[in-house]
Amino acid sequence: MNRCANPEHPHCTVWVMPGDESCAHGHPQPAFASAAGEPAAAAAPLSPPIPAPALQRPHLHVSGFDPRAAGGRQVLKLELRGMPPDCAPQVTLLANSRLRLQGGERHGGPLSFTRTLRGDWLPAFLEFSSRGLEHGQYRVELELHSRAQPARSWQATLLILVPRLDASLHEIHQTFLATHKNVRVSADDAAIARVNARTGGGRVDIDVAASNAGIAHLDLDARGGKIDLGFSSIAWDEDLLEVDLPAQAAAHPCPASSACLEFAAAPEGGVRRLRLFALDECVLGRHDGEADIRLMHHLDGGPTPDGLTRRLSARHVLVRRGRAGFEIEDVSRYGLLVDGAWPGKHQCVPLRPGMRIELTASIPGVAVLEVTAVLPNAVLLHRLDAGMGHEAFCILAPERDADFAPRLAALGLPLLFHRDGGFWHADPASGVSTPLTPATAVERLPGWPRGARFSARAYPEERNGQAARAASPAQVT
Repeated sequence: MNRCANPEHPHCTVWVMPGDESCAHGHPQPAFASAAGEPAAAAAPLSPPIPAPALQRPHLHVSGFDPRAAGGRQVLKLELRGMPPDCAPQVTLLANSRLRLQGGERHGGPLSFTRTLRGDWLPAFLEFSSRGLEHGQYRVELELHSRAQPARSWQATLLILVPRLDASLHEIHQTFLATHKNVRVSADDAAIARVNARTGGGRVDIDVAASNAGIAHLDLDARGGKIDLGFSSIAWDEDLLEVDLPAQAAAHPCPASSACLEFAAAPEGGVRRLRLFALDECVLGRHDGEADIRLMHHLDGGPTPDGLTRRLSARHVLVRRGRAGFEIEDVSRYGLLVDGAWPGKHQCVPLRPGMRIELTASIPGVAVLEVTAVLPNAVLLHRLDAGMGHEAFCILAPERDADFAPRLAALGLPLLFHRDGGFWHADPASGVSTPLTPATAVERLPGWPRGARFSARAYPEERNGQAARAASPAQVT
């Protein structure tokens, strides 16, 4: 079988049986062979089929789905293709479904696609299970977000078939083929794909492929009878539909994904610095590592860059926002205690107000945080150790408006949000939003103490890009 070779329809991917004058869509073929294998008299000499050009529209290539694994855990391999060149080098993916996705009804934290230096994209893997669910079709709703300017978003919906436990392979395949077009049977990574068909003079529109030591076996029998299909996994392409985002306002005068609000002195019950982060995933770890929130062990005299600080991993915990709210995950070497118990490595735990977070699990008091507030678009963390008057942390959902301002006001917290690439302050009385820049008179904003100022760096006390660990504890405030 060859693909449709009509030059006027280069995007047609229908398979053409030898001897057919046209494909299933009615596109005439430039050359065809008779049933005996000899060229027809009126036909031109056989020529190699014209390869269809690569798809340029944004779409996901989904592979690894096995409908026979009812009730078991499966992993879908998602490959991003055809993305426009102006999208961000990292695209965030959020998934939601009634299937048991890893971490609950939504995926345990946003996935992400990362663009390589060659311009292609690293795949993402979505794990799910249908255990205990009724047979039928289930939607997996996907959202993709590019944070580059201008911001762009796409949506797609996958249909996953959960068959009856006693369903035959024939019933499973016929149901799947009735709901998907352009089915591709693939054998990857030493898998085996088989297609056995008794066509009875009909057509078979199946793409069989094998790669990476895979085996694909195609057996066509022209005698009468039903069509039986058997394959180990199913792959298909799902178009991404771009969402028309609201008109963007003017760019923020001070673009930043991390910042700091400094106060002249820590008031009673307050902090000297409120560090702001607008990230989909925030890393907490040791001050000299790659973490976003860089922590040190504090004594009464100030932070100590050595000593117990070395018991913090460079990447200790992750705080991320999913569809069900903010959660924390231990990725460290030394462990994490959540309300006095170790949740286990790589186990996501939902954050709730009043939760006590201790880094590490083996030595108490290295760095102790409390979840002061959990809002739909923000989480506030205060230190409970000797650094409680030194710093606090506010993690905001990026590019989200101040729809949570009333709840912040009720907690006596500053009305902050992130939009258009930068941080804003909202006045709950007038509804006016003020962009925060180093030139903004922060102390004149409603509810701010005298001497307050904004910095576009999360750690403005660092000098020449080096951490304040070079200074003595008496010099660091």
